[in-house]
Formats: sequence, structure tokens, C-alpha cells
Amino acid sequence: MKAFAAFVGSLLLSAAAAWGTTIDREALVTRHNPVVHAIDYDSPLTVGNGGFAFTVDATGLQTFPSEYHRNGIPLETLSRWAWVQDENPAGFTLADANRNFTHPDGSVHGFPTNSSSPAGDWLRRNPRNHPFGQIALDWKKPDGTAFTSADVRDIEQTLDLWHGVIRSRFSLGGTPVEVTTACLPDEDTVALRIDSDLVASGELAVKLAFPRGHDPKVKNTPGFDWSHPESHVSELRDSTTIVRRVGGLEYFVNVSRAAGKAADVPHTFLVRGDRGARVLELAVNFGRAPRADVRPDFARVAAHWPEFWRRSAAADFSGSTNPLATKLERRIVLSQYLMAVQMAGEMPPQESGLTCSTWYGKHHTEMLWWHAAHFPLWGHPEMLARNVEWYREKLPVARELARSRGLRGARWAKMVGPDLRESPGGNPLIVWNQPHLVYLCELLYRAAPTRETLERYGELVQETADCLASMLWLDPKRDRYVLGPPLWIVQEIYDQGTSQNPTFELAYWRWTLGLAQQWRERRGLPREKAWDDAIARLSPLPVKDGKYVALESTPDTWENVATRHDHPSMLMALGMMPETPMVDRATMNRTLDAVLQHWDWQTKIWGWDYPMIAMTAVRLGRPEVAVEVLLRDGPNNVYLPNGHAPVRSDEALPVNAPLGARRREIAVYLPANGAFLAAVSLMLGGWDGATGEHPGIPRDGTWVVKAEGWRALP
Repeated sequence: MKAFAAFVGSLLLSAAAAWGTTIDREALVTRHNPVVHAIDYDSPLTVGNGGFAFTVDATGLQTFPSEYHRNGIPLETLSRWAWVQDENPAGFTLADANRNFTHPDGSVHGFPTNSSSPAGDWLRRNPRNHPFGQIALDWKKPDGTAFTSADVRDIEQTLDLWHGVIRSRFSLGGTPVEVTTACLPDEDTVALRIDSDLVASGELAVKLAFPRGHDPKVKNTPGFDWSHPESHVSELRDSTTIVRRVGGLEYFVNVSRAAGKAADVPHTFLVRGDRGARVLELAVNFGRAPRADVRPDFARVAAHWPEFWRRSAAADFSGSTNPLATKLERRIVLSQYLMAVQMAGEMPPQESGLTCSTWYGKHHTEMLWWHAAHFPLWGHPEMLARNVEWYREKLPVARELARSRGLRGARWAKMVGPDLRESPGGNPLIVWNQPHLVYLCELLYRAAPTRETLERYGELVQETADCLASMLWLDPKRDRYVLGPPLWIVQEIYDQGTSQNPTFELAYWRWTLGLAQQWRERRGLPREKAWDDAIARLSPLPVKDGKYVALESTPDTWENVATRHDHPSMLMALGMMPETPMVDRATMNRTLDAVLQHWDWQTKIWGWDYPMIAMTAVRLGRPEVAVEVLLRDGPNNVYLPNGHAPVRSDEALPVNAPLGARRREIAVYLPANGAFLAAVSLMLGGWDGATGEHPGIPRDGTWVVKAEGWRALP
């Protein structure tokens, strides 16, 4: 850990060279502070440190969680280190969920794709992330009735982005209350300051309540499970330490003031201020060990966030007459904040970050690029390094998975918990996660092009690429390497047992194998002959009627309307990744036109698809298209006042349908924000060999751009 900390320090020193000085960062950031004036279920605000986050309602705490979960975005306290697991009396293993698939050479191998079997169900749900519980206001109303959201009046709540704190002002029964909420930058501690005469009178306290966990029957955006209070433990070890035990997990809730058990309510504790004192300051820490030194250190928070913003790349569009300029600038700032507070913990993130639980909290490794590639491009390589460090630690697990499937190197599983164990379903047949580590390590090297970076990540690049090469099969009839079957391509609608040679995956394989060869040469090693052979004899990208299709084995993309939904992944072969000799620009231009005109933009197109398509347009020299697609309104491209982009449903919805028209399957979706930042970095910072300044911004006279601190993409 000390070695990693030293390496992060070197990354920060390298990143400092890109810091800008001309843009007034504080003015840029603060003009986009979210402000709330009513109970708004779509606008809970979050504080966090990358691996731990705390989301609050209009009271600055989690006072009305059931209302927010039912009608908008949940209120949760989450980390990336807390996991629970049910007992496994049947001893289920991945092999118990296997189905057989035939490979191109005729061999048959089992993959754990049977998610509906008892084994598959248990293995998908376990382990799952654990919510720490709720920190809420407890108001003893004079009339004895229940405290409801209707009691909260005169609301004025602001997320101060520059200082990383939430300031909430409101009244209860006509008495003013002011709450300040923050998260310490280097520990999982919530800092609170409550100022009110209701504190002095003893009528207002802080309540800590602990559920058993999430409802395990619900995969995405589950509610809390308050049933079976006897099945978990909340023990007051001493006045400031609560011990929690649930599902094999033990953790400690350390508070800076004495807590007492709530009468007749299990797993609930109250913290009160001093009688006669109107200010209650409190720190609540969640950790693996008891602590007696926690305190609400707002000064550390105030020092951290201005430094974060000063180190960040920045874009100022003030002075522009284009009506989209303010929208673009605001979305940039809020996305930067959300990604920083939720997506850089000790284990890589889930798709809903640290706001709520999706897919049982598991990390989808194919989303890692969209989650984290933007960090070094925006001046924060240390945040990407935290994600990649976890992969370094898990290399032995990935090697064993590769060995078990007859592959070389390290095979990265797709849907994983903290142990990197595969989850049954289509997951084992998804392969486009595999090249990401090569790409991301290259971004870290470009941020700090040193021998230290090469040595730190050289093994990771080597073994990832060796597995890439061994996943190909040389078809003797065509003298070509083919990819799949079995295979589940990016566009997850095709038959997994027959899919072969998808456009994007082929292009990604070729480029990352070439990149891995560059890493060997930088390290003074000879090129791998097997990799060069794969590059030379890889199958060409499938084309039909002058356009790229999703995959060679089912080339019906532009003939069958039923195949034109989900991700238009063929565009990723030039956009997310740079141009290669495999890609023909004219063919890609025709493909982009076909997507714009004929794709189903209403049914299950995801939040990261819009930025992905914009990146293709930018590399093709079509900035007007890039801006329009990036910012167009769509079912999963609606950004809420707090910066979040929910997934509204897998079903079609009118663009103007009320946000509460249907319970969202996924209340927030951070790959949308990460992909958005990646697209903007390409638009403003360009790429190797790009000509002109800010190649993704139209030169139509309506844009005034000040941008600084950028690193180009490959």
C-alpha cells in the first residue's frame, strides 16, 4: 500500500504540468451549484470521497428514505468494501450453472450461463453490497404526531461544489434549522453540523437506523430490508461505538458523541446535543475497526475540494450564444463531481456508483472504460489508478480463470464481487471487457511516461494481451483468425452460441494487441510473435451494402429493424478507440448516417450510447453531429438537477413523459456521466494527430471556448 501511495504521488506530480491558470475555476464551478427549494425526489444530493458516499434529502440527512426510494432516487450510505453473503449449504459452484457451447474448432466447453438455476441464482446474488443504514433527523413534534416531509417548510438547500459541502436551511414548526453535511476526503466519515433552537430544547436529535440490508429479491434499485431484526446485530459496545454484524460482515459505527438506544425500536440509536446548546456537531465513521478519534473535521473537506477543482481540466463557455452552451458546461461540472465522489474506491464501482445498488452491487468490468477512462484526461490519473490497482491485486484470480478455459494469460470476469468470481448469466460470454486494461494502462502511462509506470503495469498489460491473443482461433479454411463463438457482443441481442466476428471487438483486439507490443518495446522486450501473427491475419471488419454491421455471422443490421436497438457498437471501432488500418472512414461515415437515421432511439438505448456516438462523429470531423447527439433529449439521456441520468425503463417512453411515470429500473446510471466526460475530453482535447483546436466544437460563430488542462486521447 505504501508503494501504491508513492506511485500516486508521482502521478499527481506529472498531472500538475497540465494544470491551467487562466479560467476562474471557482466562478466556473459555483455557478452550477445545485439548489433545491422543495422536497424533490429527483434531487437528493451526495457527498463522498470516491469509495464511500452519503446521499441526503432536503433536510441534509436521510430523514424520508422510503419516499425518495418510491418516487425518485434512494437515500443510502454505501462503500465499496462492505459486502454480505448468504450461507451456501448446497455448496454451489460455477460449474453447477454450466451450459455447453461449441467453439469454432468443434470442441465443447461449459460456461456458467444458467442464471435461473438454484446455483445460478445464489451465485448472482452473492456476495452483494451492504448499505450501512440511515442517518436521519428525529423531531419530537409538540403535538405528538409523526414527523413527515410535509413538516419541512421554507427549504433552501445548496450543494457547494467548490467546498464539497451541502448546506440545508428549512423550518420545522416555524423554527429555523440549518444543517451542514460533508464527507471527509480520506476516511469514511460523515461530518454534520446542526444549528437550531430545537437542538437546544432537546426536541431535535440525530437517529441512526440499521436495516438487515437490501431486499435480496430485487436486482436493481432494491429497497431496504427491515424484516427479521433477530437475524443481525447492532450492539452498543460503548457510548460511541456500535458494532454491526450481518451476513458474515462485521463493521463498526464510530460516533463523536454519545449514542443511546432508541426505546422499543431495534437497531436504532439516538444522538442528542447538549441541553441549552443550539449547535450539535457530529461525526459518524464506518470502518472495519473501532475508533475513538473521529471528529467532524470540516477544515479537511474545505482544503480538499478547491484543490481537486484546481487540478481538473476545465472548460468555460461563458460568452457563447449557442443555447446548448450552458447545458454542456453544467453537465460537465456536475458529472466531474459525481464521478469523483462515487467512482474511485478500493474496488471498482458498480454502474449506479455509491447512490444505490444495481446488479447486487457487482462491478461490471466491461463498463470500466466508461467509468474511469476520463479521470486522467481531466487531470486526475490517481483516480483511475485506484481502479486499476484492484486489477493488479486480482491477477492470480484472472490467471486461474484463463487456465480453466484453456487460455493463456489473465482472463477478466465480467460481473464480479470483491473476489472477482464470475456471476452466472450471459456474463461469461462477454469479451469486450478484456482489452480495457491495456487501454487504461496506456492512459496512465501517458499521464506519467516513466519507467516506474511501465514496471507497475507491465505484467498487467502482458497477461491481459496474451489472453486476448489466445481467445482467437485460426480458421484454416480462410487463413484468418476469428473471434467466437461462443460470444455475447456489445450489442446484447444476438445468439451467444453462434455469434462470430463482431465489428467493434475485432477492431479493439487489433489495436490493443498492437499497443501491448509497444509496451514490450518500451520495456526493452522483443515483440510477441503470436500477437503479431494475430494482428496480421485477423478477420476484416464485416461490411454489407457499404456499411459496417454488428457482426459477420448475422449481418442483418440494416435489413432487420428488430436488430437496430441497444448499443450501435459498430461505431465504437472509430470513436472510443483511434483509427486503425482496419477501419475505412467512408464506410464509417455511412454507418454513422445510418445510425442517426434508422436506429431505434426510444427502446433500450443506454446513457453511454449518446456520448459513444458523439465520439465517432468527432473523429469523423462532424462536430455539429457530436454536440447534437451528446445533448439531445432521449429516454436515457435526461440529466436531473443533481447531475444524475436515470435509466427510465427497458421499454419505450415518450421523451416528454413525466419522470415519475414508471418506477425506474436503475435510479441513477454513472456510465452515462463517465462516457459524457470522455466524449467532451475528445471534443476539447483532441487526439494524437488531430488538427485544429477543440475539434469537437462547431466553428459556426456561436461558441466561445476557454479550455485548459487537457490530455489528448490516443
